[in-house]
Amino acid sequence: MPINIPDQLPARQILESENVFVMSTSRASHQDIRTLRILILNLMPIKITTETQLLRVLSNTPLQVDVEFLQTLTHKSHNTSHEHLSTFYKCFDEVKDKKYDGMIITGAPVEQIEFEDVDYWDELKDIMEWTKTHVMSTFHICWGAQAGLYYHYGIPKYATESKVFGIFSHRLLCSHEPLMRGFDDTFWAPHSRHTNVRPEDIGRNPNLTILADSAEAGPYIIMSADRRQIFVTGHSEYDATTLRDEYLRDRNKGLDIDMPSNYFPGNDPGAMPIVMWRAHAHLLYSNWLNYYVYQATPFMIEEI
Repeated sequence: MPINIPDQLPARQILESENVFVMSTSRASHQDIRTLRILILNLMPIKITTETQLLRVLSNTPLQVDVEFLQTLTHKSHNTSHEHLSTFYKCFDEVKDKKYDGMIITGAPVEQIEFEDVDYWDELKDIMEWTKTHVMSTFHICWGAQAGLYYHYGIPKYATESKVFGIFSHRLLCSHEPLMRGFDDTFWAPHSRHTNVRPEDIGRNPNLTILADSAEAGPYIIMSADRRQIFVTGHSEYDATTLRDEYLRDRNKGLDIDMPSNYFPGNDPGAMPIVMWRAHAHLLYSNWLNYYVYQATPFMIEEI
């Protein structure tokens, strides 16, 4: 089944060119079924790119998904046009009285700033508190995962000696958990961040479980005991060239940036990266939508 997105959203043309089944809002309105309602709080600077990446991985499911986008009002985006934001994004006041089957809180390039110093932190805290009563399952990505772990459970983040940057091998720790159903014992996923959470901090909290980790990148997938909060410290949704673009951008700025690990064939930045994480990404999101959103949410969504 398709994802339902606004007719004029730029991601629609890209996804249709990839043979992803995208249904327009106008067509979906004529179908007599209850779609899954997913809200995406997009904190990434280049929002159209993130929209496309997330819609791509959300599309690989037999479920019909209706997606809405949310922005913070306490931060002005400098990389996405006002016209795009005003057309396709809502603010919190417009959604706070609604209920959603699932929500995604993206990463943001602010991990080197203390949480309380991020200009939209107070607004984000209000949103994360609201998810407890208005969202069945919330999926946090990268800095969004660190922010969620800190807000909900007091888990701190720590600066790393060097940027965690590249494609890293991970091991499966809880094969019986539905979120990990179908995963290989080891799998690959992208990371791009300057901070980390520590397994010993997570292990001291009985309400948290680490489902997968990496010897190089640390805890990767963490889940709350009630299964309503999922924290993923990497970027499984990334495109083939996302890390390349980040690397070339920083290198061209003269920044001290290492080549992303396990990424370029022969460590040649001129070579096209080989994608080793696409299957994992689609499985992770389809498992989340199926087992933690679709099968968990009451049919009458108001009962959440």
